[in-house]
Parts: sequence; structure tokens; C-alpha cells
Amino acid sequence: MTVQISKPEMYEPTLYKGIVKNKPTLSLFPVRDNEPEYAKLNDPVTQDVNRYGNSIVLASDGGVSLKINGVDEISPNPNRMKQHAFHFTADNCIGCHACESACSEKNDMPAHLSFRSVGYVEGGTYPDYTRMNISMACNHCDDPVCLKGCPTRAYTKHAEYGAVIQDPDICFGCGYCTWVCPYNAPQLDPVKGQVEKCNMCVDRLEVGLKPACVTACVGNALDFGVVENMPDNREQIETHLPGFPDPSITKPNIRFQQTKTMPHEVTRTDSAQVKYKRDEKTGYYKPAVDQKDGKKKSWNIARLSSRENPLVVFTLAAQAAAGAFGLVTLGKWFGVESLAAVAQSPVATLIVFASLGLIALGLFMSTIHLGKPLRFYRGFNNLRHSPVSREGLGVALFMTFAGISWLANLPANTWVQMLVGHLSTEHVPIAWLAIANSVADIFAGLALLSISVGLYYMYRCYRIKARPFWDHKQTAFTFVGTVLNLGSAVVGVFAVPYLLFTGASATPLLSLIGVSMAIGIALEAVGLYLHAHDLEEAEHEGAVSFYIQLTTFGKTYIARNSMMALNTVAVLLLAFFAGDDAMSLAAWVAVLLSVLVTSLVGRALFYVLVVPTTMPGAFFWKNKAFEQHARDIGLADMPQVGVVPLRH
Repeated sequence: MTVQISKPEMYEPTLYKGIVKNKPTLSLFPVRDNEPEYAKLNDPVTQDVNRYGNSIVLASDGGVSLKINGVDEISPNPNRMKQHAFHFTADNCIGCHACESACSEKNDMPAHLSFRSVGYVEGGTYPDYTRMNISMACNHCDDPVCLKGCPTRAYTKHAEYGAVIQDPDICFGCGYCTWVCPYNAPQLDPVKGQVEKCNMCVDRLEVGLKPACVTACVGNALDFGVVENMPDNREQIETHLPGFPDPSITKPNIRFQQTKTMPHEVTRTDSAQVKYKRDEKTGYYKPAVDQKDGKKKSWNIARLSSRENPLVVFTLAAQAAAGAFGLVTLGKWFGVESLAAVAQSPVATLIVFASLGLIALGLFMSTIHLGKPLRFYRGFNNLRHSPVSREGLGVALFMTFAGISWLANLPANTWVQMLVGHLSTEHVPIAWLAIANSVADIFAGLALLSISVGLYYMYRCYRIKARPFWDHKQTAFTFVGTVLNLGSAVVGVFAVPYLLFTGASATPLLSLIGVSMAIGIALEAVGLYLHAHDLEEAEHEGAVSFYIQLTTFGKTYIARNSMMALNTVAVLLLAFFAGDDAMSLAAWVAVLLSVLVTSLVGRALFYVLVVPTTMPGAFFWKNKAFEQHARDIGLADMPQVGVVPLRH
């Protein structure tokens, strides 16, 4: 018997009505003849204003072509210029991950990245045990903090569909957007050194189809359309869901339905020490500490090292440079006797040069932190919005102005005169030296202004609502304290040997430096006290960071604080009771080393302790503990596991 094997039916791509058939490419997503109705956009009636008070209509005209792979056609969709949004019905989600698979397949994603991911929260006790699945991608917010934070302007909020689209070719891989986004939507690829994210499948929208993840959902949990429109067979369009961060941060364009009763308290299945408790007044769930690791205090010194190590060096070096330059300059201007003597001496040039060296080191470290270091110049593209751009500009201008000030001071420097042999007052008119001194002072003032702006925006970079541990005044206390603390140390390291070499007494300068360092350490201590006081009872992820600080790094935290207290007492005792003899100088060296180590440990803790407001993960996927386990045992060597080295 002959078996006839029929060829599978091939569907020729047909086009959404109104779009010409003779396209130069097939980049406007091909539509099948039998495309199911659930895959098609359907918003016959829409509202004018969303719940945030913003207009749903984003432009009055038909918009422009999105140039999808060079195609110029514009969709005839009458709602094209309106804000669209995902709708997720948690009651329907079965956790099959079909949405993840469809998204990854369409966007040709590697195993370690996914624009959409499914996580879980669960609670209760047997037999009344409940798990809720959460499917999450980019929410294309009304107030996209990723767009404002990105220093390269890689993000655009389009009037077409309200899509927030990121261009990975513009991105240089700083990862700041991954810090500020509360939902972990931007994905930093450590292999390519760039960020990518969900683009709302605008190519499908242009031909009247819903995003790939929506059409792949087998449980009818995901839907898509104009925001505030309730999908068929739905009862709610809420903005809150257990495990979902505070929507006031970005005004996200996602709506939820979750009608099934959930326990008063739900936990995450990943390793994050976060759980969610229902607020009986509002009915919404708030983050709380999940003490799944107990209360045992540990050192974990090795875990202080992180991918943010370059930023540890950058921030400390920049703040030390600002403090040293500021002390010498302001001491000269305001006639502080011990500082003025240093400022008028040849060693002042060396201190300024050291400050420039520290800034150069810091900028170098911040550059190698980028995924694409050779594109560092793009960091100034978003001066209008990004604190990262403004921080970089302030630091770069400080380096420029301080350098000019340093050069203007060279002719009057006695060391330079001795070295060159021609720059004495006999060969260079005194008037010229006076002009050079004035120029040096002018540019020194500009340098101080620039670094003040740079340090302010360095502080603003960390006031991130999506990272509550940083979003506290303690960050300012720490940064200002470091400016005084390490800046004074830099001045002492260079000025004291010079004074002793010339036979002058270094005691007055050491006393001033000791007081300045004590004030700096005290400021940081005050900030830490206020931080601990506020975070201990906080209802956000900052409380989780505080718990980790007291347990995972508990012994390190106590040791650092004890060292700070000892350092404060030591510098004050040396400032008021020690001289410049060998024994006193040896004590000063020991204290300076202790201060440096304490600063490094404190800044490393600053980075490793932060717990962001990310969405819940799964037991394997998006789980930091599993990722570390995979690296430890070599499982990460298999690409299909989706774990890559910690680099970018």
C-alpha cells in the first residue's frame, strides 16, 4: 500500500489592510491567512486619559514610520498613536513559560537573557497552599526612569503605541538602566557588553498582531491593547500585584487581575530574602524581610568583591581628589595658616598633580566598568536628564580646570625654576607671574565648582527609588565624609614629608588634618546611624539589605564600624597630643592605613548590600543563589544553563 505524504500547507504572507504588498523586505511581520482572532489587536473603543492623569492619545497625527528593518510603511491602525499596555491575569497563569519561549525565539535570545520571565510567589500551609505565577517584561512606563537615567540616550519613548524602545548599538554597557528600573526589564548582556529589552513587538503591532508572548500564552493569562481597556472576560485592571513594586515609581503601563484569595504573607521561590505582607488597610502587598538565612553573623570577606569594584575605586578616588584639591585651594584663599603655608609652597603643585592622578585613575576604572569601554564618549549624550552624564561632565571639567590651574602655577614653583634654570624673576617679569597666579586662581575656582557639581550628581546617581538601600541621606553623609577624610589624608601624605624636609614644624598641619579627618569619619558615622534607624523598621527592600548587613556580613559590618570609632579617637588623640616625631609619624601612618582599609570595606559593602526592587524569580531562572552554585560547580560552563561569567 502506498502512503501519500502531503506537504505541509505553506501560508503566503498577507498584509494588514492598507499596507502595500510590494514591500522591499518582509520585516513588517507576515500575517497568516488563518491568523487566529485572539492574536489580533482589537480596541474598538478607548478612553482619553489613564489612571495617572496622562493622555492616552500620545499624538494627534498618524505618526511616522518606525523604519522596521528599513520598511517605510505606516500601519493604518486607528489606535496607533495611543498608549498600549500588557494585561496579566495571574489567576490564569499556569507557569508553563510559553511566553518566555515565544519571546526568546522571536528575538533570537541567548540562553542567559530573556526579555520576559516568569517568577513565583507562594504561601500558606498544606493543604491550603497557594502559588501565584507572575509573567513580567518591560512595562513601557509613562515615566520611564531607564530613559532618563541612560547617559547615552539609547532609549526612546515613541508616540507610536507608547513603546519604550532601546537601541543596543548606542548603548555602551554601563548598566545604569538596570539599576533604576524597578522591574528588571533592561537586560545587561555581559557577553556583548550591552543592554537590550522588550520592544513591545512593534513589528507585529504594525500589522495588527499582538506581541508574540501574548499570542503564545496557553492559559489566556496575557493580553494586550490600549491601556485602561479591560480585555474580554476580565474583571479587574489593577496596578498592584503581590511581588510587584510600587507603581508610583514609574507609572507602568501594565494592568493586573488577581481575584483568587492569597495568604496574608507570600514568599519568593528564589534566594532573595524578601517576602510580601498584605497591608490590611489598602489590601496591597508590601515587601518585608524573609529571614530564610537565619540570624547568624558571618564575615564573607570574599563576597565583598563584586562587578562594581571599579566603581568602588572611582568614587573613592574622585572624592579623595576633590577633598585634597579643595583643602589646598580654600586654605590658600581663606588664609588658614597651616594650609596656606602648604598652598604657597612648591609641594602644592605636587598635591594638585596627585589629585589629577586620582581623578584619572577613577575615570579609567569607571571606563573599564563599561561593557564597551571605547565608547565612553557617549556618556555625555544625555545631559538633559541623566545624573550619570552630569556626574561625568563635572568630573571631566574638574580634571580640565584643575590641570590648567596646575600649569598656570608652574612658572612660580621654585622646584620648576631650579629644574629649568630660566624661570626666575630675573627672566620672567613679576607682572607675568602675577597674571599666571590670577589665572591659576580663576581656574581653581572653576575646578571647585565643577567637582561640586560632579559630586552632587554622583550622589544623585544613587538616590534610586528602585534601590531603597541607596535612596537615603546616608549616601550624602558617606560621600561628604569621604571627601574630608581621604582628602585630608592625601594632603598629609604629600605635605608632611615636605615640611619635615625643609625643617618646618608639621604639627599644626597634622592637627588640622586630624580634626578634618575626624569630622569626615563622624559624618559617615552619623549617616550610618540614621540609615540603620530608618531601615530597621522599613517596609521595602532596604530593610532586607539591612538584614543582610547584620547577618551575611554581620562580623564585617561590626568590625568596620569598630574601626571607624577607633580611627576617630586615634586621629583626635594624634591631632591634639602628638607632634611630628618619629613615633607620632609612625602612629599616623598606621591610622592612615586603617582609614584606607575601612573606607574600602565600607564602600564595597555599599555596593554588595543593595537589594533592588526586582520581580520574583524562579528556583533556577533569575535566581542569584542558583547562578552562584552553577559557577561554583562548573555547571555554568554549559551555555544552555543560562549562566555566564560576572563580567561586562
